[in-house]
Amino acid sequence: MTSTIQASPPARRTPGGWGGRPRRLLRRLWRGPGRDPAWARPALLALLAATAVLYLWGLGASGWANAFYSAAVQAGATSWKAFFFGSSDAANAITVDKTPAALWPMEIAARIFGVNAWSILVPQALMGVATVATLYAAVRRRFPAWAGLLAGASLALTPVAVLMFRFNNPDALLVLLLTAGAYAALRAQENASTRWLVVAGACVGTGFLAKMLQAFLVVPVLALVYLVTAPAPVRRRLWQLVPAGAALVASAGWWVLAVALVPASSRPYIGGSQHDSVLELALGYNGIGRLNGEETGGLGNLNQDAGIGRMFGAAIGGQISWLLPAALVLLAAGLWATRRAPRTDPARAALLVWGGWLLLTGAVFSEMQGIFHEYYTVALAPAVAALTGIGAALLWERRRTTEGAAFLSVTVAVTAVWAYVLLGRSPGWHSWLGPVIVVVGLLAGAALAGVRLLRGPLLAAVLVPAVAASLAGPAAYALDTAATPHSGSIVTAGPAASGGFGPGRGGPGGGPGRAGGGWNRGRGLAPPQGGAQPGGPGGVPGAARQGAPGGGFGGGRPGGAGGGPGGLLTAATPSAQATAALKAGAGSYTWAAAAVGSNTAAGYQLATGEPVMAVGGFNGTDPAPTLARFQRLVRQGKIHYFVGGGGTMTGRGGGSGSDDAQKISAWVAATFTAVSVGGTTLYDLSSGATM
Repeated sequence: MTSTIQASPPARRTPGGWGGRPRRLLRRLWRGPGRDPAWARPALLALLAATAVLYLWGLGASGWANAFYSAAVQAGATSWKAFFFGSSDAANAITVDKTPAALWPMEIAARIFGVNAWSILVPQALMGVATVATLYAAVRRRFPAWAGLLAGASLALTPVAVLMFRFNNPDALLVLLLTAGAYAALRAQENASTRWLVVAGACVGTGFLAKMLQAFLVVPVLALVYLVTAPAPVRRRLWQLVPAGAALVASAGWWVLAVALVPASSRPYIGGSQHDSVLELALGYNGIGRLNGEETGGLGNLNQDAGIGRMFGAAIGGQISWLLPAALVLLAAGLWATRRAPRTDPARAALLVWGGWLLLTGAVFSEMQGIFHEYYTVALAPAVAALTGIGAALLWERRRTTEGAAFLSVTVAVTAVWAYVLLGRSPGWHSWLGPVIVVVGLLAGAALAGVRLLRGPLLAAVLVPAVAASLAGPAAYALDTAATPHSGSIVTAGPAASGGFGPGRGGPGGGPGRAGGGWNRGRGLAPPQGGAQPGGPGGVPGAARQGAPGGGFGGGRPGGAGGGPGGLLTAATPSAQATAALKAGAGSYTWAAAAVGSNTAAGYQLATGEPVMAVGGFNGTDPAPTLARFQRLVRQGKIHYFVGGGGTMTGRGGGSGSDDAQKISAWVAATFTAVSVGGTTLYDLSSGATM
């Protein structure tokens, strides 16, 4: 007897099977955690989308942006050795004057999409979006969703943040890593988690590989807050700092150790140092020298505006300080509001982390006697934004009290008045905006004094103008910053402000025929050879906008054929004839050319796509190469041309460092014949191989 076995019907996928997972993931992405109100996640996604538009729109107009770093990206996209060491050229003559981690995302993108403005700048913009998301997550863990959104929006609209997340300086990666480190430290504080504390150490340590010792400014704050507030016995808290410190040292030190183990003859010279040393670069030029101004090979003590008021001054106020008074008021109010909270209260711990970050970093920036640029203040932006969101949430919880209502009122009023002051520093630029902000802000602030009496639509009628008055000023500067191309080594956000020490924004640029970045006279620096005289709107030397004449020193003719030799802070803008001459026969040489100063060399390297040696590094004061080594390379036929007229550091603070670049220039001029090609002075060194 036979029996027939009937096949079972296909099993129906249950909602919990694999078929439902994509839907659940999408639902969770859109809905967010269950504790969030229904509007919170869509609002966050809208904020991130708006931030992406702000940071990405018209990004290519800035061209090479900071050509110094763009040339290094080009080198790293060509040579893995240059990638690892952060070399300025693919032939590995010298590195940039920073550790190379900030170059790596851009170089990876350039390897995938080619070397162009978008592949260089888009990674920076995406880091900005990620930083906003990370800050939201950090604030949201202990405060309402709207507080996280306020913090994220405040960060996204900070003018200097818009500038740096649309530019190719190392600050973008540094800020992302420090924000992630603060998030991890706060996660660790919640339940005394060693794992999250190690993550915090690794994030900050990796920040060292982006911009060296600046990353460590937050270390005392994170360690001390954890040590004081974590919910664990003192002995355990102390022991937990050991693996966190080990993670910091390992993540910061592995690259330093690798460089130290490679013989100097097998790697590029460490730019920014006088003795080919990473430790010297970290502790000297990019370390203690920035604090006391005694930097061998650097610019020296040039900061006459150093002091407690620097963050509010004419040069820096419009970059970062729009919400700085509010952040300080809200920090004080938040500490008052949590004064009776237990030692381990996460809300107060968050206040201490972000407040400590702001106060310590702000104090260091204010008192620095060495090289200090306005855009450094982007490192304050996450702390200012976080305190804005956290402080507002704590006060809103206490709005029914007299003190809470008073703090809310004062915060909005002070913010509006300060916005009026900052906008007044840009005369003629939307002159109507300041009066509108101050009137609306003062009225909203006065109404908030009676917030406990307000309900429903009347409450909304006060809150909307209060928030609008607080953010309108930085938003206007942010939009202006995004709409204006920036290039050069020193750039600033927003319209030109009168009366400041700062150099203004760089002009549009990156390629031939574009105006160079601004040059800051009044700081004791001599203009590079062949430069134009300074000019720009608003009384700021060297400020230039797209299509404006006078891009400061060292730029090419706006809209013309270029041909400018470049200088200390501006990339060269070679003409088509000079570019063709340098490319001809370049494959027979290790370096198509050599030029004094990294920016001069960068302009020619980006124009030709061939390695160009940066003699003397960024400032032209590094002993790389020495005269003897340069002569040997010429005899070996490794360098085709020498470009005359490069920029070196002179003037006050410029007497330190090596003079090998000047010796090389003098030897070349005395030994070889100068030829003008398309406005560029070239020396053909090929005959040196027979000397």
